[in-house]
Amino acid sequence: MPAYKDKAKGTWYASFYYEDWTGKKVKKMKRGFPTKREALEWERTFLQQQTADLEMTFENFVAMCDIHSKEVIAWQNEMLGYRDKNGKPYSPVYLKTLHNQLSAVFNHAVRHYNLKVNPAAQAGNMGKPKGREMLFWTKAEYLKFAEAMMDKPLSYYAFEMLYWCGVREGELLALTPGDFDFEKQTVTISKSYQRIKGKDVITDPKTPKSNRVIQMPAFLCEEMRDYIKSLYGVKPTDRIFTVTKSYLHREMDRGAKEAGVKRIRIHDLRHSHISLLIDMGFTALAIADRVGHESIDITYRYAHLFPTRQAEMADKLDMERKGA
Repeated sequence: MPAYKDKAKGTWYASFYYEDWTGKKVKKMKRGFPTKREALEWERTFLQQQTADLEMTFENFVAMCDIHSKEVIAWQNEMLGYRDKNGKPYSPVYLKTLHNQLSAVFNHAVRHYNLKVNPAAQAGNMGKPKGREMLFWTKAEYLKFAEAMMDKPLSYYAFEMLYWCGVREGELLALTPGDFDFEKQTVTISKSYQRIKGKDVITDPKTPKSNRVIQMPAFLCEEMRDYIKSLYGVKPTDRIFTVTKSYLHREMDRGAKEAGVKRIRIHDLRHSHISLLIDMGFTALAIADRVGHESIDITYRYAHLFPTRQAEMADKLDMERKGA
């Protein structure tokens, strides 16, 4: 890693070859350093950025002023043109995830390290998000379904928790008596359940935001108190819904058919809970706290449900102006 002195100007410069991300050998030169040490330091930092050295500081990593939209577009084209040994390309969802992760790093650099623009945003996205349609039940549809579930208490109470609290499947199946505080009418979400290789596995929730305390409606609090009392010999740390996700899916099939309502996924009960809260007039921030999401996620994913409030907002603003 030599540095060279520009005798005419009395400054130092770095000049070297490196391999770019495509494997091509490229010459790099930068002039105007007051000292040899500064020239060598710049070269070292630049090479760390190119090789993604694990010992580099994050500040060095995000100092990516030499990456512009044209480089991002070239990278996108490489990703779009990739084929594995079977000729299969990356999925649209994976491509979008890759781009989002790259863009997130640039956004961090813009926010905290004075990078002027996000070149990934300038280049535009690639791929597409998950294409699965978001379905939900109205309250009337859910009540029909719940009535069909009453012949099996475990199923009935499980779906009550899913619909009225908006918990995830794994969160539901990890619940224990100790998670409930019937005096405060709350349930604490602090773990998740999975079935892996035939064994029950309890893990942390999906995200740190998923650790939360949910206030239950009074009727549901009474239902769960009665249900837990009915479980013979249950301990505070025992699971109260000793079934698997496949059981819930079969019960969803059965209940939807008997009730004559459209079949939705288990996770769509969470969407149903959120759509109900939106319809009741709660804010994205309040809903996000309840279901363990970021408020921006609620605003983005359920934006199509919020516009119905716009007319009401306009009317109230009109009344506010006239009242003034």
